[in-house]
Amino acid sequence: MRLSTLRHACRNLPTPSVHQPRTGVRVFGLAKRSLPLGHSSNSQLLLRAACSISGTTSAEKAPKLGKQTDGPGYENTIRENVQRTKEKMVALQRGHPALKPTLAIIQADEDDRLLEINKKMAGKIGLNITQICLPRECTEDEIIEEVLKLNEDPRVHGVYLHLPPASLTSRVLNTLRPEKDVDGVSDLNVGRLVRGDMSQGFTPPLANAVMELLARHDTPMEGRTVLVVGGEGPLGVALQCLMQRSGMVVLNSRRSSEGLQKQMMQANAVVLLAAGHMDVPPTWLRPGTAVIHCGSALMTDHGMEMSGVGPLTAALRMRNVVQSSSRWAQGQQYRPWTLRSLKLQPLSPVPSDIEISRAQTPKPVDQLAQEIGLLQEETEAYGRTKAKVRLSLLDRLREQPDGKYVLVAGITPTPLGEGKSTVVIGLVQALSAHLKLNSFACLRQPSQGPTFGVKGGAAGGGYAQVIPMEEFNLHLTGDIHAITAANNLVAAAIDARMLHEATQTDKALYSRLVPSVNGVRRFSPIQIARLCRLGISEIDPSALTPQEVSSFVRLDLDPAKVTWQRVVDTNDRFLRKITVGQASTEKGHVRETQFDIAVASEIMAILALADGLGDMKTRLGRMVVGSSRSGQPITAEDLGVSGALAVLMKDAIKPTLMQTLEGSPVFVHAGPFANIAHGNSSVLADKLALKLVGEDGFVVTEAGFGADIGMEKFFNIKCRASGLRPNIVVLVATVRALKMHGGGPSVSAGSPLPREYIDENLSLVTKGCSSNLRKQIQIAHLFGVPVVVALNVFKTDTQAEIDLVCQMAKESGASDAVPCHHWARGGRGSVELAQAVKQASSQPSHFQFLYSQETPIVEKIRMIAQKVYGADDIELSPEAQAKIDYYNQQGYGKLPICMAKTHLSLSHLPEKKGTPTGFTLPIRDIRASIGAGFIYPLVGTMSTMPGLPTRPCFYDIDLDPVTEEITGLF
Repeated sequence: MRLSTLRHACRNLPTPSVHQPRTGVRVFGLAKRSLPLGHSSNSQLLLRAACSISGTTSAEKAPKLGKQTDGPGYENTIRENVQRTKEKMVALQRGHPALKPTLAIIQADEDDRLLEINKKMAGKIGLNITQICLPRECTEDEIIEEVLKLNEDPRVHGVYLHLPPASLTSRVLNTLRPEKDVDGVSDLNVGRLVRGDMSQGFTPPLANAVMELLARHDTPMEGRTVLVVGGEGPLGVALQCLMQRSGMVVLNSRRSSEGLQKQMMQANAVVLLAAGHMDVPPTWLRPGTAVIHCGSALMTDHGMEMSGVGPLTAALRMRNVVQSSSRWAQGQQYRPWTLRSLKLQPLSPVPSDIEISRAQTPKPVDQLAQEIGLLQEETEAYGRTKAKVRLSLLDRLREQPDGKYVLVAGITPTPLGEGKSTVVIGLVQALSAHLKLNSFACLRQPSQGPTFGVKGGAAGGGYAQVIPMEEFNLHLTGDIHAITAANNLVAAAIDARMLHEATQTDKALYSRLVPSVNGVRRFSPIQIARLCRLGISEIDPSALTPQEVSSFVRLDLDPAKVTWQRVVDTNDRFLRKITVGQASTEKGHVRETQFDIAVASEIMAILALADGLGDMKTRLGRMVVGSSRSGQPITAEDLGVSGALAVLMKDAIKPTLMQTLEGSPVFVHAGPFANIAHGNSSVLADKLALKLVGEDGFVVTEAGFGADIGMEKFFNIKCRASGLRPNIVVLVATVRALKMHGGGPSVSAGSPLPREYIDENLSLVTKGCSSNLRKQIQIAHLFGVPVVVALNVFKTDTQAEIDLVCQMAKESGASDAVPCHHWARGGRGSVELAQAVKQASSQPSHFQFLYSQETPIVEKIRMIAQKVYGADDIELSPEAQAKIDYYNQQGYGKLPICMAKTHLSLSHLPEKKGTPTGFTLPIRDIRASIGAGFIYPLVGTMSTMPGLPTRPCFYDIDLDPVTEEITGLF
C-alpha cells in the first residue's frame, strides 16, 4: 500500500459531521515531505504559549492555554511511559534471559542533542545501543547498504534513522524491514495503522507524543477541531488517522496557505509539523487553543530554554523497541502449522509419473515454509519450489518436544524394488492431507547415475510423488556436486603430495609449505594442528629441528595403500580401474586407482551422519585416505585439506525443502549407498523435521534396501549417531516379492514378469510370508520396535492374495497389516495405513541396540550375521583378520559395523531367496570410514561404480527447446 492510497483511506475514516473548510487543505507526497522523522532539528515537540509576534511577546495578550510541557504533569507523563516500558522489559528478559533488546541508530547529522536524548532514554530502560555514523553528505546507496545489514542482523530489534531530511527518501524508509521500523514510517507500517491492524506494526512515536499532549489539554478529545500545518508524508497520514479515531475533526494546511488564519480561528488545537520556526500571531487563535510546535530540538523564548518533548518522543520510541523485541521473542517460539493441502484428482488409468507431476501446481516454497512454521530468515530459496533450511532452526526450537519417528523399511526386494519411497510419500500425504496431522517425509537425494542408467528416478511414483519430480531427480540444490568436488579435491591433494615429497628435499618442501610472506613465516592453523599431533610444541617455523621438519613435511604415503578414490555421479564402468600419472610432467609417478559413483564417497556418509557444521568439519578432518610406509593412518587433516572441504560443504549440510503432490512437506538430504554405507537420509533432516511437526506430529523416513540391511544400519549406526529413537517400523511388502521368496521364478529389470507374478498363486504367497516376511518382522522386533506391515498393492494383485498377506503378517507378530493404494489414489489410498501407524505409535517402544560399542569387532560382525541374516557363523579371510588387528591397534574397535553385502538375499548369495539357513557368511575384507564413523566388512564382491545397460534410460530423456519441458523421466 503506497502513501497515495493511505491518504485516501485515512480521509475516509468516520469523523464527526463538522464542516471542514477546503481552503489550503492539501496533503503532499512523500517526496515533498517537510518533516522527516528523526532529524534532530525538527523532531521535538513543545506545547507553547501562543504569544509570539515577530520575535516579541506580550503576556497580557496571550490567550489562556492548557497544561504546559515543562511542568510536573509533563514530567510525570515521561516517567510513567518509561516505567511501563521498563516493566515490560523486565518481564521480557525474565522469560528470555539471553535476549538483549537492541536499538541501532544510523546517524548522519552533526546535531547530537536529540541523539543523546535517545541514548539516555535507552539507558534508563536497559536497551543496548549500536550506532553507525555516516558523513552528512552520504549517498542514498550508502544509507541503504547499512540498513540492509541491520535488516539481516538478528541482534538488532529496532532501527532509528537520525538523518538529514533530504536523506529520508521513500526508498530508504521502505528498505527498512517493517518489523524493525520502530518509527513506524514505512509504507507498510503506515498502511497497518490506517487499517487498524497494529498486531505487527508500530505507531510513530512522534505522532503518539502529539496525541498524549493533546490528551493533556483541557478541551475534550471528542469533537475537537485540530489544524495540522505541514502534514504531508507518512507522519501526517499517521497523525490524521490517530486524531480521527479519537473523534477529532482534522484540518490540513500548508504554512503558506492564504486561508491559514481562517482555519486557525476554527481550531481548538494547532499542530505545526512544518520544518523550521513558525510564529503564530495570537489574534489568529481562539482563547485556550493549544499549539504543538514540532520545531527545533530545544526551543527558546527570550533567551530562556524551554523543555521540549523530545524525551517523550524518545521514551515512546524505546517502547516500540521493547515491543519489537517481544514480538521477535514470540516469533522464535514454535508456530502451529497452517498447512494448505493441494487437491488431487486421480485419473484412471494412471498417467506417467512426469505427467502427474506436471499436472499439479506446487505451492511457492516460501509459502510452504511459512505454513510449517519456518521463519523467513531460516530458508534460502533455490528457485520457486525448493529451498535450503538453515540449521539455526535447531537452536530456536531446542526446547520443543520431538514428534513421532517412523521408519519405513522393506522385505528383501526383487530387482524391481518394492516401492518404499512411494509408501513414505503416500503415508505422509494421508497423515497430513486427510487425517490433518502434522507430518514430514525425509528422503534421500537420488544419484544421477541410476537416473540416466536403469532406475530412471526416485521421487516416488503415481500419485505419491515429490514434486517437481524433474528437479528432485536431477541437480536439486547441488549437494552431490559439492560432494564430488570435495572428494576429488582430496584425491588431487593425495597425488600431488606424493609427487612433491618424491621430488623435493625436506628443506625445499618446508620452504614451500611454510613460505615467507613479507619476510615473515607462519604456520597456518591446520599446520599447527598437525604439529600437535606429531607432539611438536614449537610454533615458530625457524625453531624446528631438522628431524621435526622432516616429520612435519613428509606424510610418506604408500601409493599401494591409498584407499581414497575419485568419484563422479555417472554410471561409467570403464572407470572401475584406471591408471593416473601417465603425463611426462608427473615424472613417472604412475599408479592404478579407480572411480566410484559420487554417492559412495565417504563424504556423503559424513553428510548423512553429521549433527552440525562443526561435527561435519571434525569428521572430514578424521577421514583416513591411506597409510604411510610405516603403517600409520594418514588423514585429510594431515593433508591440510579439511578446512577447504568444510567450505565446499557448508551449503550442502542444509536440508532441502520440497513438497509432495498434496502439498505435504519433504526434506531431501543426503543419499549414501545402502551397501558400503548406511543407506539413510540425514540425521539433520530428521532432527529438523521432528522439531517442526510438534509433539503430536509424525516424521517418516526410509531405510535403503531390505530391513536386514537398511533398517539394521539405521538402528545400529544412524540412531547411535543421532541419539534419536524410532517409535514404529513400517515394513513394506509386495505380493510379487513374496511370490519370489515363496519359490517363484527369477525376476529381472526390463524383462516381462512370468505368469506366476500376474496370476493368483496363494501357495507362493503363503511360502513367501512364512519365510521372508516373518523373518523381517522378527528382525525389527530384535530392536524392540513395533511393526506395521504396508502391502503395496499392484493392479495384478487379487483380493484373496491381499487378505492372505495381511492375515499372515499379523500372525507373524505385526501390530497391524494393511493394503495401500497410494500409487493410484494418493494419500486417500493410504488413510488406513496412516490410522494404523497412529495407533501403533501410541504403544510403548522398547528400543535397544543389537550390540554394545564395547563388543569386539569380530563379535559385532558375528551377531549381525547370526541374529539378522540367520547365518550359522562367519568366516574371516586372513586379510580381514589382519585389518581387524590393525583397526584395534589404531583405536577403532568401538566403531559400529556397516555390513557390505547383497541386498537381494538375507545371505551373501543373491539367488538364495526366502530365509536361507545353514550357511557361513564369508568376510573377504574389512575397510573403515573413520570420518563417517563405522567399519564395513565386505561380504563377497561389492561394485561401487555401476555400469550402463545396453539400453539406458537416457534414450527416453529429452528436452523441448521451446517449452523447456523435460520428457522421459519416470
